Order: sequence, then C-alpha cells, then structure tokens
Amino acid sequence: MTAFQPLQLPNGTVIPNRIAKAAMEENLADASQGPSAELLRLYQAWAAGGAGLLLTGNVMVDRHAMTGPGGVVLEDERQLDKFREWARIGRAQGAQFWMQINHPGRQMQANLGQQTVAPSAVALELGGLSKMFPVPKALSDEEIGGLIQRFARTAQLAEQAGFSGVQIHAAHGYLLSQFLSPISNKRTDSWGGPLENRARLLLEVVKAVRAMVAPSFCVAVKLNSADFQRGGFDGADAKRVVQMLGELPVDLVELSGGSYEAPAMQGDARDGRTLAREAYFLEFAGEIAAVAKMPLMVTGGIRRLPVVEQVLASGVAMAGIATALAIEPNLPRRWQAGERQISAELAPIRWKHKALASLAYMAMVKFQMRRLSRGGRPKPNVSPLRALLAEQLKTARRTRLYKRLMAAG
Repeated sequence: MTAFQPLQLPNGTVIPNRIAKAAMEENLADASQGPSAELLRLYQAWAAGGAGLLLTGNVMVDRHAMTGPGGVVLEDERQLDKFREWARIGRAQGAQFWMQINHPGRQMQANLGQQTVAPSAVALELGGLSKMFPVPKALSDEEIGGLIQRFARTAQLAEQAGFSGVQIHAAHGYLLSQFLSPISNKRTDSWGGPLENRARLLLEVVKAVRAMVAPSFCVAVKLNSADFQRGGFDGADAKRVVQMLGELPVDLVELSGGSYEAPAMQGDARDGRTLAREAYFLEFAGEIAAVAKMPLMVTGGIRRLPVVEQVLASGVAMAGIATALAIEPNLPRRWQAGERQISAELAPIRWKHKALASLAYMAMVKFQMRRLSRGGRPKPNVSPLRALLAEQLKTARRTRLYKRLMAAG
C-alpha cells in the first residue's frame, strides 16, 4: 500500500490518498465567531498542498462552550454562507473536507466567564496552572440530551454548507473524552461506572449525527488510544470502544492521545511511558486495527514519508499530519513529486515547566498558521518565548472580544 493510493470508506466515499491534514486549533474566527478571511486563506494553502483529507480545527457546537477565544462556532444558520465558502475552498482541489465538531467540557478557561460543565464536578490538575480552569458543574440528564442534539444540529448544518463529513471529537480531554475517562467521570448513573456506560454519550452522539445527515456524508470519530494518565482511559478501553463504534455506521476512527493534563499529542506522557519520536500512537493502533471494522487513522508527530509508509504497513489506513503541515503545507505534493526525504518540524522545547512548554509549543504552531493565513511563509525557528508572549497577547484581546459578544447576547 502506498501513501498515494485511494481509500474507499464504508459509505462508499473515496479519499484520493492516505494522507490527512489533521485538526489543529487555529483560533482564527471573525468577530461573529464565523470563519474569517484569514482562516479561508489558510485552508486555501492546505487545499493546494495535496492531502487527500482536510480536517478543520475545532468547530464548537455551543458558543458558550469554547476551547479558546477566537474559535469558530456553528449552531444555527445565521452565518451559513461563510461556511459554504470555507467548504468550497477546502474541496476545490479534490480533497475530502470534514468539519471537526467539539465541546470542551471542563477544558474551558475561567477568564472566558462561562459556566463549565463535565460528567462530574472534577477540576483539572495542572499544578500552578490549575486555577486557570474552574471546577465544572456536573451535567444533568436533560442537559446531556441537549448536548447530543447540538452535535447533531452542527453536523446537519455542516452538510448544508457543503462539507463532505464531520469528525466527532472524543479525544484530548474534551467533553466526550471526559465521559470516557474514569478520572473525570465519577458518575454512578447510566452515564458513568463501567466502560459501556462511560461510552454511552459518544455512541448516542454518533447515532444522532448519523440520523441527521445523508448516507453519503461521512461520520468519523477522533478517539484517544489512551489518556496516558494512571487510572485513566487506556489502550484496552480504546480497543473496546472501537468495537462498539464498529456496530454503528462510522466511516473512520482517528487515534490520538492525551489531554491538557497529559499532552501526549505533543509527545508527553504522564504515566511513565516513553512515546515514539514520530507516530506516537502507532503501537496502540496496530492492536486496535485487528478488531476495527472501519478504517483507522493515526495522528501524532508524523512528519516524514517513510513514517507514513510505516503507519500504512502496520494495517492503519491513513496517516494524519498536523504540525508538519503548518510548517510546510505542500509536503504531500512534494512527496508525491519525488522529494521523499523532505521533512518539517519545530525544535523541541526543553523547559522544566512541562505545562508552560506545552503552551509554548502550541503557540509556535499557531504562529506558523497565522503567517500562512496572511499569505506569508512559516517561520519554524521562531523563539518559543516570543511565540508564547505573542499568543498570550492575542488571547487576551480575543478574550475581551468574546466576553463583550457574550454580554451582548
């Protein structure tokens, strides 16, 4: 199997090659929480880059529940024309273009001024940064039902806008992932306890989304291969959830890992494990592929074509690439043209404060995306401190704008 061989999904959709531009949080919404001109320019660059599948960064199902200020929201038809233009740009070069839909749960900063919710009233443990996130309110049965419908409505609107699929985000410690993890889900009702109960919300969201869209519209799930925290959602849990998803019409499952507390998606585990330098989660994916009824995709640190080929040789159907495409958006096209050895990466950050280093790394990635969004070239050698300070200033400004927008109703 080669990286540039098409992939047919269970619903009949064909992805033109096995390389995906994985989701990254852009924070490039306009003042109305719609896709901005800068965001469209960024996806123009990625659409031209040759990946067979483009996944958006977080699109939130509720404007009161944000992974960060500057995020895009799709909960009604008010800005659908902007989303239509985004979909047109993403699909213009022949790629599949899927919207990642998400709810942050407890991973929403206190300074945004909104009530955070979660399966249980369990706060994030981030050392000195813990105070940035409030103790969440445990969701009621009625509120859980409302959230299921929000995911379904956003998927329906994404289809109306012209996207070719959605990816339901159940990884990285966001709300659906919080329900899956015994660390954050302490419920004793039908939404908590054994894995079958903890997975119930994800399964109900998938069913509700599938019921609202056409069979030809792709429905995918992003799932942690593990939380990489002692006592958390682990590889055996992931394997079982993939088996549960196999009983539903799911077209692709992307395997990642980690959360704000243990950012394994950046190569940092907290349970004593050493992750691979590239394709962090491939070891887990090989075991899960043995029981998966749908194609799998692995994301996490991939930046070289030989690693993509290693992923595909393991039985995984697609390789997702994130940071490397923020640095060199044309990687797939260049690989296909014969430049097999070309790679793209940011220098690792060796700061002792792991949480701060994680924030700096994310800031460096966003720095590259902002340059692309302005029509410029990335600058991978940017100072982590400079990128972090610039991102903090931008976040402060976006936070003020967000709070004003919420206050205005």
